Amino acid sequence: MIKVNAMGDACPIPVIKTKNAIKEMKEPGVVEVLVDNEIAVQNLTKMAQQKQYECKSEKISEDEFKVMISVGEERKEDQINDNIETEKEAVCIPDQRKKKKVVVLRSGKMGEGNDELGTVLMKGFIYALTQLDELPETILLYNGGAPLSCEGSDSLEDLKSLEAQGVEILTCGTCLNYYGLSEKLAVGSVTNMYVIAEKMTAADLIMCP
Repeated sequence: MIKVNAMGDACPIPVIKTKNAIKEMKEPGVVEVLVDNEIAVQNLTKMAQQKQYECKSEKISEDEFKVMISVGEERKEDQINDNIETEKEAVCIPDQRKKKKVVVLRSGKMGEGNDELGTVLMKGFIYALTQLDELPETILLYNGGAPLSCEGSDSLEDLKSLEAQGVEILTCGTCLNYYGLSEKLAVGSVTNMYVIAEKMTAADLIMCP
């Protein structure tokens, strides 16, 4: 196994370091890369997919991620091709987040009227967020919105997709405790009312469906 420390490195350095490590491999094996943000994880995953390498990632802590890239025999052909590549080919995924744009999810339903319809609308709204050209910087979930980030939520995969693109997902800890969901949070992290107030006060735009 070859270990690459790309903590604190700006794009495209993590990709370049990883490609150089693969070139140095004498036999098939695994390259383990440490990075400090989700965008770097996505860039490394994209590179691995292009080369048809197996790739797995793991979130170790809030600011540390591990990417494991398994390189097989086909690496020899890739090494030849890589020798004529330039660093410009290590294209980075742009950060699409809109700074200081906050989405507040305070209910599992969107709008008033029919609850079943409201649930469908909220699911559609969260999916629509994943398709925007400009993503929010932060999503805050509290009260009836807290279960959306927990196990069993129909919107869980969409929220995970947003988190993978760098969106901060924060769920009220008091709300999780109230609903008995403290052990079932499945995306993002737990927050408190001070942070929620701080995020909303600093926001240039607050979206509350």
